[in-house]
Amino acid sequence: MSVVGFDVGFQNCYIAVARGGGIETVTNEFTDRCTPAVVSFGQKNRTIGNAAKNQLISHAKNTVFNFKRLHGRSFQDPVVQSERANLPYDLGPTEDDCVGAKVLYMDEEHLFSTEQVTAMLLTKMKEIAEAHLQKKVHDCVISIPSFFTDAERRSVLAAAQIAGLNCLRLMNETTAVALNYGIYKQDLPPQEEKPKTVVFVDMGHSAFQVSACAFSKGKVKMLATAFDPYLGGRDFDQRVVDYFCADFKSRYRLDVKSRARALLRLRQECEKLKKLMSSNSTDIPLNIECFMDDKDVSGKMNRAQFEELCADLIERVSVPLVAVMEQALLQPQDISAVEIVGGATRIPAVKSQISKFFGKEVSTTLNADEAVARGCALQCAILSPAFKVREFSITDVLPFPLTLAWSTEADEGNGCHELFCKNHAFPFSKVMTFYRKNPFTLEASYTDPTSLPYPQAKIGEFAVQKVSPQEDGERSKVKVKVHVDTHGVLGVSSVTMVHKLKVEEKAVATEDTPEETNTQTSVDNPDAQDEIQDGEVQGWVDTGKQAAPQRPPVDGGGQNNPLSGNNNADLNTHHPPDAKKPKMKVMHISLPVEARLVQQLGKERLHNYRELEVKMITQDRLEKERSDAKNELEEYVYYFRHQLEGPYQMFLGAEDQDKFSELLTKTENWLYDEGDDQDKEVYLDKLEQIQRLGMPVQERYQEAEWRPKLFEELKAKIQTYVMIMEDYNNKDESYMHIDPGDMEKVRSCVQDMQEWVTTTSSAQDRLRPDQDPAVHSSQIREKLQELRNVCELVVTKPRPRVDSPAEESAPTGGTDHGKQAEEVTLEHETGLQNNEMCASCMEDD
Repeated sequence: MSVVGFDVGFQNCYIAVARGGGIETVTNEFTDRCTPAVVSFGQKNRTIGNAAKNQLISHAKNTVFNFKRLHGRSFQDPVVQSERANLPYDLGPTEDDCVGAKVLYMDEEHLFSTEQVTAMLLTKMKEIAEAHLQKKVHDCVISIPSFFTDAERRSVLAAAQIAGLNCLRLMNETTAVALNYGIYKQDLPPQEEKPKTVVFVDMGHSAFQVSACAFSKGKVKMLATAFDPYLGGRDFDQRVVDYFCADFKSRYRLDVKSRARALLRLRQECEKLKKLMSSNSTDIPLNIECFMDDKDVSGKMNRAQFEELCADLIERVSVPLVAVMEQALLQPQDISAVEIVGGATRIPAVKSQISKFFGKEVSTTLNADEAVARGCALQCAILSPAFKVREFSITDVLPFPLTLAWSTEADEGNGCHELFCKNHAFPFSKVMTFYRKNPFTLEASYTDPTSLPYPQAKIGEFAVQKVSPQEDGERSKVKVKVHVDTHGVLGVSSVTMVHKLKVEEKAVATEDTPEETNTQTSVDNPDAQDEIQDGEVQGWVDTGKQAAPQRPPVDGGGQNNPLSGNNNADLNTHHPPDAKKPKMKVMHISLPVEARLVQQLGKERLHNYRELEVKMITQDRLEKERSDAKNELEEYVYYFRHQLEGPYQMFLGAEDQDKFSELLTKTENWLYDEGDDQDKEVYLDKLEQIQRLGMPVQERYQEAEWRPKLFEELKAKIQTYVMIMEDYNNKDESYMHIDPGDMEKVRSCVQDMQEWVTTTSSAQDRLRPDQDPAVHSSQIREKLQELRNVCELVVTKPRPRVDSPAEESAPTGGTDHGKQAEEVTLEHETGLQNNEMCASCMEDD
C-alpha cells in the first residue's frame, strides 16, 4: 500500500512519501523537489509541471495556472471574475454552472473544469510518486486551506477521483504542519498536565492562515483557526509589478498591462526581485532585455521602498493573529512557541510583524516549503495498515459554524438550529429527532455568511423520503444522523424511522427497545410537541474520539426549548396512569436520503471526466513514445555519423561505408522535412534500417575491444593450471591429497583448452577487421566458465583433517569422556595462551 502526501499549492506542489527510514520529499524528473502547478495544452499532448511552466510565456493562452482559488465556484462568482482579469487564458461557464478554462487542445477548443485541471496536476504528481516508489499509488492524503468551504472541499475530492486516487483525508494545511511538528517532539507534557500551546503561521503564495494548537504527549488539539484568504506572497509581488508598470510607462512610454506576455515576464522578474530583497537591504537591479517593442528596460528597488509599498499588507498580518488569540482565549504569555511556514514568511517585514505581536522570536524549525506535504504523508502513514506509526491523535476544528433548518408539518414556520459551532471538533456526528407523517427536507447552511470567503452560505438540501405515519395515524419518530466527516464535509449519514406495531398478547414483544428509552427526549407539554420535538437534538456520536462537548441549546429558549424542562420523560407518559398499555413491537426502518448540494458534480459527469482523463493519459503516453522514437532515430543518426569518421571506420568496407553514409544523410534530411511529425511506427522502421547496417559494425568494434582481453585472461588461467599440474608431478605436498583420476581430468581439460585457443587465434588473425569475427567474446567466456567448472573444484579441494594426539589418546568407553577430554584440552590451550590455568587443567596435569 502506498503512503503518499500531496501538498497542492497555489503556485507549487510538493510530494512526500513514507518509507522504512522515515518521510522523504520526492524529486521530479528535473530533480526538483517542487513541481509547478501549471498545465499546458498542445496540439498533440499536455505538459504538466516544469515543462508546462517553461511554456508559460510562449504559450500563455493555452497554459493554465493559478486555478486553486476557482474550486467549487460558479462562473459569476466575484472571486472568479477578479481572477479572470489577471489571467492570460480565458475562463468560461461549464454546463453545471461551474468555472472552466478555455484552451486549444489537439487543434480543438475545450472547456476544462477546475476539477479536471486539478486532476491533471494530481495525475502528474501520482506519476512522480510512482516513479520514486516503483509501485502503483492509489491511496493518498491531500492538503487544502483550512478556510475551504464544503463546496470547495467536495471539488478537490472530485478532482482526486478523476485522477484515479483514493483520498483518505483532506487535511487542513495548518493541521498537517502541526502533525509534522508534534509527532517528532519528545519533550511534550503528559496528557494529565497543562498542554504546550504552539501557534502556527502559514503565509503561502495566495493566502494567510493561523492556528493555535495544544500539544500533549501523543496528542494535538487544534484550539482555533483564523485566516486572510486574500493575503499572500503574490499580493506583495503585485505591488512591485504595479510600481514598475508605472515606472516603465513614465520612462519608456510602455503600457505593460496591455500585453499579457510582457506582464508575465515582469511578474516573474518581480518575484525574483522580492526574494533577493528578503536577504539583501541594498538596491537590487531589475533588467529585462527585449521587453516590449524590442526595448530593453531596467529599474531598481531596495527593501525600504518595498516595505513602504506594502505597508498596508504588512499591517493586515496582525488581524488573523488577533482573531485566533481571541477565539482560543489565549494571551501572548500563554504561547510556548510560534512556528512560521510558507514562502512569504521569509519576507523580513512579515516575520518582524509576527514576532512583534507575540513579543518573542519566531521559530523556523520546520521546512517552510515542505512541512505541509510531510504532515500529509505522516497522516497517510497513520491511516495505512502497512505502517506502524507512533500513537498520535489529531483533533481538527471547523472554520465556520453550521446550521440546519427545516419546515414544520403544520406550516407554522421554520425550525433552525446551529448544529456545529465555530471551532467545533471534527470528525463528529449528531442525531436529531423529528416527528413527521410525510417526507421532509433539511437545509444546511453556514450560520454567518459575512465570515465566509465564499458568496453563498447555503451548503445544500437533504430530502428525507418514504416517511409514513404510524398505524394509528400519529406522526412517526424519524432520527437523522448528521455528520462532518474526516474531510470536513457535512452530510447525512443515516435516517431511521421508528415504527410501532400492535401485537397480540401471546406474542413476545417489549414496549420499547433499550435504544428507544435511552435516547428519546421530550417534555410534558403535549400542546408544544410540534415546536419542541421537531429537530430536537437527540444525542451525538463523536467519530473523532474526542470528549463530547456540552449539549448546545436549540433556538428559542424557555418553555419551547427542547433541552429545558423534564427532558428525560417518555412520550408514552401522556396516557392516563391506570390505562393498560397495549403490547407494541418497535421496528427501525432505514429511509433513503437525496442530497442536493451546491456546486456538486453529478455521478454521470464525474464518470465522463474520469473517462476523458484516461484517454488524455493514453494520448500523452502515445505522444511520449512517438517523441522518444523520433529522438532515438535522431540520436542514432548522429552517433553512427560520428563513429564512422572515427573508430568504426576500419570495421566497415569502403563500399558499405559509402552506402551507410548515404543512408544517414538521407534520414537526417527526412527528419527535418516531412519526417518532423510522423507516427511512431515510421520512426521505428527508419531506425531498423540504420541498425541493420550499423549494429554489425558496432559489434565488430566491440568484439575487437573485448576479444584480446578475454583471450589473455583465458591463457593466464590455463597457465595457472599447468603450473599446478607440474607441482603435482613434483610431489608437492599441497596437492598430494588430490586423487590421480581427478588430476587427469584437469590435464585433459587444460590440453583441450590450449588446442582451442591456438586454433581460434590463428583463424581470427587471418581475418580483416571489416569481416565478421571467427570467434566471439561470448564463446571465450563460455570456455572460461568451463575451465573453472572442471579444474577449480579439483585444485581447491581441501586437505583431509588429521586428528590431534589428544583425541587419539582419549578413552572411548563411557558416555561423555571423549567430549570432556576435548573440552579440557581446549581449556588447557586457552589457559596457556593467557598465562593462566583453570582448576580442571591443573587436575589433569
